[in-house]
Amino acid sequence: MAAIYNLFIINKSGGLIFYKDYGSAGRMDTNDSLRLASLWHSLHAISQQLSPTVECFGIELLQADTFDLHCFQSLTGTKFFVVCEPGAQHMESLLKVIYELYTDYVLKNPFYEMEMPIRCELFDIHLSQAVQKDRVVLLGR
Repeated sequence: MAAIYNLFIINKSGGLIFYKDYGSAGRMDTNDSLRLASLWHSLHAISQQLSPTVECFGIELLQADTFDLHCFQSLTGTKFFVVCEPGAQHMESLLKVIYELYTDYVLKNPFYEMEMPIRCELFDIHLSQAVQKDRVVLLGR
């Protein structure tokens, strides 16, 4: 069974710019993935405003009985989050690797327009390799 169920990338205004399903039990259609991304963006923004600490960056981990949701927000406001098995390890480091791939293969692509859906073949290839490598590390525990 895969450790990662889904990967979402949300732009700073809350729009879903990338979604990848890695074999979750209940497949989501496009509307469901858009709704989930929008909901997460809103919860993340509300948590930043309601936090009693001054330097709060929003929710980084949401744990439920059947899944964990890990989030990484870049300095530009782009959010990367994965939905994974409960208790999955090393998701923070995987999110940072995904962010590095995003900066290397998406942002440096001269044909990519900011805040638009990601359609970069090199990003897809290297992302698949990173997720596969992470799965191998998880299975080898």
